[in-house]
Amino acid sequence: MVDSFGRSYATGRRKKAIARVWLKHGRGNVIVNGKPYDRYFARSVLQMIIGQPFELTERSSQFDVLCTVSGGGLSGQAGAVRHGISQALVLFEPNLLTALKKSGFLTRDPRMVERKKYGKAKSRRSFQFSKR
Repeated sequence: MVDSFGRSYATGRRKKAIARVWLKHGRGNVIVNGKPYDRYFARSVLQMIIGQPFELTERSSQFDVLCTVSGGGLSGQAGAVRHGISQALVLFEPNLLTALKKSGFLTRDPRMVERKKYGKAKSRRSFQFSKR
């Protein structure tokens, strides 16, 4: 599924972060919210997470990625971008489905932050107990 501009579009999600990803043939440039991905995600671990789908499918410098991310923190946003890139790669080349699915890049990670309960300091932590 490629549009008239030669791009495929996918949405990636992780925690509270949502990434809208456009993928097209190019030189391997990844732009996140108008910045190069190595400036937006300063930690090398987050940069590695974003590059995983390309390394697995051996298409590191064949596609340009333009994505907008909102919500959550940097870790969740990196996971959302990875999820979106993986889905867009499958739309571009359906034969990559098995490799990406086997690695777990197409599955949305369902873990979320647990809500705070009343009578508690955080979601599970109680206030300090004092006997006297």
